[in-house]
Amino acid sequence: MTLDRYFLKLLIPVFVSALLFFVLLLALIDLFANLWRYLSYEVSFSQIMMVSMYYLPKCVSYALPVSLLFAVAYVLGELYAKNEFTVICISGIPLWRFVMPLFVLSLGLSISSFFFEDRVVIPTLRQKNSLSRMLLRQTSSMNNSDVVVKKDGGKIIYIADFYNDSDKSLQGLLILTKNEEGKVERIIRIRRAQWQEQGWSIEGATEYVWEDGFYRGLTTPEQVDIQEEPETFRRSSVDIEELSVHDARLVIQELEKAGLSVRRFRADYYRRYAFSVTTFIVTLLAISLGGLFKKNILLMSLLSSLIAAVIYYVAQMISMLLAKTGYIPPLYGAWFPVFLFLILGIMGIFYAKT
Repeated sequence: MTLDRYFLKLLIPVFVSALLFFVLLLALIDLFANLWRYLSYEVSFSQIMMVSMYYLPKCVSYALPVSLLFAVAYVLGELYAKNEFTVICISGIPLWRFVMPLFVLSLGLSISSFFFEDRVVIPTLRQKNSLSRMLLRQTSSMNNSDVVVKKDGGKIIYIADFYNDSDKSLQGLLILTKNEEGKVERIIRIRRAQWQEQGWSIEGATEYVWEDGFYRGLTTPEQVDIQEEPETFRRSSVDIEELSVHDARLVIQELEKAGLSVRRFRADYYRRYAFSVTTFIVTLLAISLGGLFKKNILLMSLLSSLIAAVIYYVAQMISMLLAKTGYIPPLYGAWFPVFLFLILGIMGIFYAKT
């Protein structure tokens, strides 16, 4: 249809220009935020540029929704300001039909962005973070405190005050063994456990067994069969943002088998899917807010659309925080803002000025 081609002809150049601008802006922000660190460690110009190049796909991922939001608000604002949209409405074409190419474009970008994130952004972001940590001499500690590990469906529970990864030792270790009814039938208290090549070497162990309604200390074993390796007790340094969807799902399954909390990992995992819909959501918001103002149409359309997008991102941040702290399920934390603003956007289109 001629009108569809006309609308896309107006939209696409603005969208591409906005995308290039926001990508450049995000890349410069990241560069200048770390520039003083690079200078402190005398990092070469070529290495700095390599880090920035690895970050560009992530900048595209971040800039895509904002760029489309800007382009839609700008084009619709121009059509309203020049009364072109009034002529279109008088001719009997409803708003939803006029913006149908935009729906198709934003939906296609949402689907494409998910695979782009998984296949391109994740590998390059992982390389960027790895190279940046190497250049800035940043190391992450594997030490862990207040360790709780569950095995065999919760029948065996390891509780340690502290795990030291440098010498692979555990301080203040408790081993709880449950029976089929879920009651603790044996407790082994170990003052210190040290990993050797042949296994764990223990110091100061005491065994307690449930008898006649209370725990009775029976023996002081010299050897205790601890089947877990030191890696089980390390601090989890897994970053879901650096894993593909498939790898993230496998990591979550392994952490669940180890009895570790996966609430925050699940929230980030579900958010991966929810974030890909952001492009479609901000498009609905821009369309619904495009014709609310009679004066300064272009400026107010852009401003109101940006405000709506900020509110959407803030709502998503709050829901993710609630999900990671356990107040709401991880699935709700990732998807609740999406469905809320999807409904608001659809309602806004029905009541939009035409």
